[in-house]
Amino acid sequence: MRKDPLSQRGFSLIETIMALGVLTVGLMGAASVITMGMQRVSSSPSDLIATQKAAEAIESVFSARDSHVLVWAQIRNVLGSSGTDGGVFIDGPQPLKLVGPDGLVNTADDAAQPVESMVYPGQDQKMFTADDVTVTLSGYTREIQIRDVPGEVDVNGICNLRSITVTVIYQAGQTSRRYSLVTYISTYS
Repeated sequence: MRKDPLSQRGFSLIETIMALGVLTVGLMGAASVITMGMQRVSSSPSDLIATQKAAEAIESVFSARDSHVLVWAQIRNVLGSSGTDGGVFIDGPQPLKLVGPDGLVNTADDAAQPVESMVYPGQDQKMFTADDVTVTLSGYTREIQIRDVPGEVDVNGICNLRSITVTVIYQAGQTSRRYSLVTYISTYS
């Protein structure tokens, strides 16, 4: 017995078009994920610089306290929350400049210093060779906020605990990124 050719079934044109549509949506989603991943990988050096510059600022404040370069009253912002905090750390976002003679970041003596730069290995992937690339960190700003922690006042009316918030803002491709680091410092070292 022979089968009737009309009774054999395959894929219709509509089913094929629907399958291609589903496949296209899936491939577009995968391409989007790959694109986002590539953007994240390309911003990794900037992210690392931001975290290191925030940590450097925190270490600068702790070092000033521990080495007695500053007294407790000076470990504040110039204006701060009261408008007259009287500290040494400049308020607001500041360019990433080399440290001035006091050895502290984001203080008034940094104004005369050039913007920091980083040296990356060149095509040979070795540092300290002729093809190294120097990049100026002109697209970065750093802000140090030092505030008294409410309720931490001693019998003399002096607050013995302060919060330090360091925020680094930088460009990563087309987007502006922000990295914040928060810690606390006390009068006791």
